[in-house]
Amino acid sequence: MDRIPITKQGYEALQAELKKLKSVDRPENIKAIAIARSHGDLSENAEFDAAKEKQSFIQGRIGEIGYKLANAEVIDPSSINRDAVRFSCKVLVENIDSEEEVEYQIVGEDEADIQKGKISVASPLGRALLGKKPGDEVVLQAPGGKRLYEVIDIL
Repeated sequence: MDRIPITKQGYEALQAELKKLKSVDRPENIKAIAIARSHGDLSENAEFDAAKEKQSFIQGRIGEIGYKLANAEVIDPSSINRDAVRFSCKVLVENIDSEEEVEYQIVGEDEADIQKGKISVASPLGRALLGKKPGDEVVLQAPGGKRLYEVIDIL
């Protein structure tokens, strides 16, 4: 079984989502199915169909989160050697073309949020940054063409 790297905050967020799905969303959905079922003919009951579809989504997400939590490898950023970019590190990079500096944290797929400066370890930039040291350049093939970044610092 492959371990799934995740930060402590990401692990806790998945636990909270799982708890909400089990204790709030699933019971609400069960009620919605019961209400829709009480309307009679199920063959033409769009409300029932929508509730059953939502039930399927909830159960699938519960299974997915359960798998991820069971296989999670929680990485403590303070225990990471900062000689090179690694999972959970914060890194300051400069876009060579625009001279814009941006700080990113390399996180697990479920934690990625570009608005908060968190990029997935599985993203093209995340993969390209892994193992790089300050001063190293990274060439990234983007849809708009090649982009060149320089690692300024590992924070």
